[in-house]
Amino acid sequence: MAEAYIVAATRTAGGRKGGRLREWHPADLGAVVLNELVDRTGVDPAVIEDVVMGCVMQVGEQATNIARGAVLASKLPESVPATSVDRQCGSSQQALHFAAQAVMSGTMDVVIASGVESMTRVPMGLSVALPAKEGFGNPMSPNQQKRYPNIQFSQFMGAEMMAAKYGLTKDQLDEYAYNSHQRAIAATQAGAFKNEIIAIDGKDGKGDEGSTVRHDSDEGIRYDSSLDAIKGVKLLREGGAITAATSSQICDGASGVMVVSEKALKEYGLTPLARIHHLTLIGHDPVIMLEAPLPATERALKKAGMSIDDIDLFEVNEAFASVPVAWLKATGADPAKLNVNGGAIALGHPLGASGTKLMTTLLHALKARDKKWGLQTMCEGGGLANVTIVERL
Repeated sequence: MAEAYIVAATRTAGGRKGGRLREWHPADLGAVVLNELVDRTGVDPAVIEDVVMGCVMQVGEQATNIARGAVLASKLPESVPATSVDRQCGSSQQALHFAAQAVMSGTMDVVIASGVESMTRVPMGLSVALPAKEGFGNPMSPNQQKRYPNIQFSQFMGAEMMAAKYGLTKDQLDEYAYNSHQRAIAATQAGAFKNEIIAIDGKDGKGDEGSTVRHDSDEGIRYDSSLDAIKGVKLLREGGAITAATSSQICDGASGVMVVSEKALKEYGLTPLARIHHLTLIGHDPVIMLEAPLPATERALKKAGMSIDDIDLFEVNEAFASVPVAWLKATGADPAKLNVNGGAIALGHPLGASGTKLMTTLLHALKARDKKWGLQTMCEGGGLANVTIVERL
């Protein structure tokens, strides 16, 4: 089987809901990443054979194949095709898998995997709420209801179920959330994100009259956060363990990586950042929903012939604090290797953009620490999880 290599990885800084990226149309935001990947590699954009873009809320400004919209808003020629992927929160990680598989199969040599989500302009749940409001039903079919009677699939309940199943206390989750902010603060102040973030113009202040400012740092980091303040946030459900402070932040953003073959490396004089070593995808219980990264990690390591201790750095999406904390407990991984620059609790979770966002951060963190092996996984709506193992070169 042919090898697949990542030769560039970049992202926008995360924008808070209604924040600096509020005036960016998502297609234009996605186009920024496509342009940057071309600029970083120097590849003739005409040789790009596909753009695979993750996006969850494919409605409104993100409808009608947002990936193609981003290509048409970019400097890529019209000849570059594009398709949009929805694997819920793992959409752009799946985009990376599709891009890698296209290269590994030998059918393509240069593919961009990317993701975009404007949670300000296309709010979470809009793709379900709008059709329901107009009388066009909901995604839960009669046969699904027979299989899962009186069950409403909910990530919030899945997060609570994870905490209960793995014996996680609110104090543990609060402390994890506090540490996510502290790691993100330290990383930002040390310039750890400088080489991965594309600086773009955003809007300061509130309303449409805000002045233009450079958006070059993640807007959701709470520099004044304290453990006491996090502990004081109200529970989302009485008797539960999850609060808004231990949940990922609503976020606007885009991200992407360029994946190429060995032939393209030589033909275009490219320097690889990493080699795709292993890809895993798993389906799991859709009720607890967020547990899938745990068995997915076990399967991936087994199929790759590796142990948890072989991996130098991990990125596990912080959809809710109960997910990475349960993952640590189940895998026995070293906590010092996990989300070393903070995660979605501090940096934001731009849904369809989070997969290649995490990969971008993972690759740059491996380079900064001169480490070799990285593993990325994330929970996904419907009880799914992707795992990607990369070897930094």
